Amino acid sequence: MASQRAVQTGASRVIVVANEKGGSGKSTIAIHIAVALIKRGHKVATIDLDSRQRSLTRYVENRREWANHVGDDLGIPTHICIGEQTASLGAEGETLAYNALIEVIEDLAAGHSFIIIDTPGHQSHLTSLVHAMADTLVTPLNDSFVDFDVLATLDAKSLQLNGASHYAGIVENARHERSQLNQTPTEWIVLRNRLSMISSRNKRLVGEKLQELAERLNFRCIDGIAERLIFREFYPRGLTAFDDVKETTLGTRPTMSHAIARQEVQSLLDAMALNGRVVSMEGNRDAA
Repeated sequence: MASQRAVQTGASRVIVVANEKGGSGKSTIAIHIAVALIKRGHKVATIDLDSRQRSLTRYVENRREWANHVGDDLGIPTHICIGEQTASLGAEGETLAYNALIEVIEDLAAGHSFIIIDTPGHQSHLTSLVHAMADTLVTPLNDSFVDFDVLATLDAKSLQLNGASHYAGIVENARHERSQLNQTPTEWIVLRNRLSMISSRNKRLVGEKLQELAERLNFRCIDGIAERLIFREFYPRGLTAFDDVKETTLGTRPTMSHAIARQEVQSLLDAMALNGRVVSMEGNRDAA
């Protein structure tokens, strides 16, 4: 594995969106964070580490093309997709890739307030290493025990917590490496994503176990985005819930779903309170 060294980001904040299980909504969360920050006047850069799926990259490309089509400045982050072409070179390749990533982040930090890194839904050498770069680590988690297993295992009979799983171990190691480099501790936020709008026993149990696990693993658990069709409809045009709810921007007449989605994602970002600040579309407010 490539040797760790401190990343010089100055006042820029690095937000890593990661979960080694696919289909958790990482790219959707990443683009919404990016656009919300841009619309509050911040300079934002995004990095896509998934050179195969390229979901965030395609999202940004779709957004750029749609902005040109409607003749509107939607707000586009500075975007870079970093592949893992050197992975086949073994340890030497890992070191090259890691040093290249550090160089990119440090260059972006010179002109951006926030750098948001989207990761693939599988283990890779860059994904493991990038966790130690995170000032804020955001882990979207589908609201089920299938996805909960990424963080911890449960006893089948009692549903009591057995212990931390592999991904939780990666986060713990990254936090330790960060402390060894005398950097500020990573704030870990777990999002209960794609929440059902219907109350159920499973929803209650998952919530209870996540809160219990949060105390053990030292993360904050907050509600993410509900399972709404509107978020899937945004993708082909690169839109987000924070874009102006008007026909010229959306390419269709706005509906109540657009307004609800906007309120929902705003509540999510308020709860995240990035860098001690609440990111609000109504205005900047310092968190208490």
